[in-house]
Amino acid sequence: MSTPEEQPNAEEALARARAARAEMAAALDEDQEPEADAPVGWQPIWKRPRAPKSKTDKKKELRKQRRRLQDAAKRRLAAGNSRRPRSRQSRIGNAAARRDTRALSRVWHSNAWLW
Repeated sequence: MSTPEEQPNAEEALARARAARAEMAAALDEDQEPEADAPVGWQPIWKRPRAPKSKTDKKKELRKQRRRLQDAAKRRLAAGNSRRPRSRQSRIGNAAARRDTRALSRVWHSNAWLW
């Protein structure tokens, strides 16, 4: 247990805090947004101002994105339709799981569970 002599005086602590106030304010201000015309040093990309894109650039980017998504959809479809031979055990297990799911789905979508 600390004795009253070891505890800092409240007035002294308040005086120290008031003395450091200007220093703390300066430290906080330097992290704020810079002036518009002031040259800035290196900044992470998420803090840099956005450069406006032209309409053609935007459309080109969207075309690339659409193409990428369509290719992914085709790959997904091809993967689902692939005729990969599977072992008999896994086919039986999958069929049983499908039957169970189908039965549960019928129960879920029926009016049997009206509270």
